Amino acid sequence: MRTLHGRTDKRLPIAVVVYLGQVQDRTVIESELTCTDNVSVNGARVISHRPWQTGELVQLTPLKEEASVRGKVVHCQKLEDDRYLIGLNIQGLSAKWRSVRTYGGD
Repeated sequence: MRTLHGRTDKRLPIAVVVYLGQVQDRTVIESELTCTDNVSVNGARVISHRPWQTGELVQLTPLKEEASVRGKVVHCQKLEDDRYLIGLNIQGLSAKWRSVRTYGGD
């Protein structure tokens, strides 16, 4: 039996300016203004100024005209400049963000 590891969705190199915030008890706290590094139909990779833990809940709110989405941190990679790349699982992102539909061919 074959086991799949890692991402199965195509990544799109789309930079979206977003507010990245931690969700705690259904409230968003500690938001930072940042941007996506890439997006897919079910997730995004976002640049952050702080480390995040796998499993943390987040909310992404685009600066312009798109719906806020909530997701879960699936990985955190430290960069040389003391920033972090955060991998997020966000089910149905393409249904909520026009930019993913436009460039992803949906």
